[in-house]
Amino acid sequence: MTAPTRAPGDLAGTGIPGLDDVLRGGFPRNRLYLVQGDPGSGKTTMGLQFLLEGRRQGEVGIYISLSETRDEIYAVATSHGWSLDGIHLVEMNAVEQQLTLEDENTLFEPSEVELRELMQRLLGEVERTQATRVVLDSLSEMRLLAHTSLRYRRHVLALKQFFAGRKCTVLLLDDRTSEEDDRQLQSLAHGVVALESRTADYGSEQRRLRVVKLRGVRPRGGYHELGIVKGGMEVFPRLVAAEHRLEAPHRLLESGVTELDRLLGGGLDSGTATLIMGPAGSGKSTLALRFALSAAERDEPVAMFVFDERPDTIMTRLAGLNMDLGRHLSSGRVILRQIDPAEMGPGEFIALVRSAVERDHARVVVVDSLNGYMHAMPEERTLALQLHELLSYLGQLDVTTFLVMAQHGITGQTLASPVDVSYVADTVLLLRYFEAEGKVRKAISVMKKRTGAHEQTIREYSLGEPDGLRIGKPLSDFRGVLTGVPEFVGRASSLIDGGDVESHS
Repeated sequence: MTAPTRAPGDLAGTGIPGLDDVLRGGFPRNRLYLVQGDPGSGKTTMGLQFLLEGRRQGEVGIYISLSETRDEIYAVATSHGWSLDGIHLVEMNAVEQQLTLEDENTLFEPSEVELRELMQRLLGEVERTQATRVVLDSLSEMRLLAHTSLRYRRHVLALKQFFAGRKCTVLLLDDRTSEEDDRQLQSLAHGVVALESRTADYGSEQRRLRVVKLRGVRPRGGYHELGIVKGGMEVFPRLVAAEHRLEAPHRLLESGVTELDRLLGGGLDSGTATLIMGPAGSGKSTLALRFALSAAERDEPVAMFVFDERPDTIMTRLAGLNMDLGRHLSSGRVILRQIDPAEMGPGEFIALVRSAVERDHARVVVVDSLNGYMHAMPEERTLALQLHELLSYLGQLDVTTFLVMAQHGITGQTLASPVDVSYVADTVLLLRYFEAEGKVRKAISVMKKRTGAHEQTIREYSLGEPDGLRIGKPLSDFRGVLTGVPEFVGRASSLIDGGDVESHS
């Protein structure tokens, strides 16, 4: 049975980029929601953004603080550049109330009087302001005053009944400091959002969000990465490739190097993913850039995401190969973004790729390299699943993708990949070193191409002035090239500097 659809007016938008997408438009109005998370996971930020969005829509909002002072709340808002004008901020220091009442009250159980007084003040402030959006921070103070789980549950239920008769959308913040099972509390709320903050072995904190339940709505399941920067919280929804599909005729993407295209059976089909593998320094990035520049020269937008190399280093290297990237960067035809995996999680990275495709209309995407991407997500199984979803998404939008991956080792049988993702690529290009006539040379071969025939040969190639990228004849006079320990069984004229070759500058 599918959940009923709701009109946009029935939903209270959160004002948090990405979260409304996860919630399918926002929180259903006039309901009570529980936001749980460890200290520092972003609950206060979420609550303030929820109220600020309500103010933007002309709604009255109130922030009731049981634990933090007014100055602390304003400090959070100031750090994000927000003004809280028009939002009612009520400070209820439950600890001070407790001390005062313990001194004055001698006839009744202190916790009963204290909690009853707190509830009366809280509900009175809501009635006085006629707020339609309410944030209560936090339930842990009420839990401490209640002393017993039964009394605590009764007062939370009383809150729910109070708001049920008023047109209020309420967020209850809970820092999960109690060791008690909170499933009873979750059962009372119309929806539950869980925030998590984890400390990585290196780099910044990793935060994520999950909608535990949302009655009447089917939210995006699973974990969604989130970030908190100046300006507030941003959620990066988990990518679901099946939701994105574009009917477009496939085209052939050529490199501009005749022999390279011949090796690939004429070129690469649009919407496919090509994995370029090889040891360090073998020319993987340059090969991917050759295809990217060829696309830019045909006026196709290109997005490049670089993990391992600085943009100025790339520009210097390409200038020495007569490959002009600068003019395409200036025109905006090529977007070059350097990624720091210690500061950016995989969810945020995927959001950048989606933005380049959906907003900037990129038709070619280069990820250099998967080694850096892997460091952003060290769990190999999760990396492969997420990469598979990303490539499916790009393929369904007819975007051609190039993935660069460095293998461990330089030559010989020790060459190995840090993670096996070759099965997710449509085409695999393998680069190798080999030695002949006292020189270190490079070889290229196509190991796999799902979309058509390709040459089975192994060719030599070179990078350098004045001809840029050069592809030689098939290395028919060698054996063992792919192992990195070749044996020469022919004549020197088959090498690049010993015979005719195709070139591109």
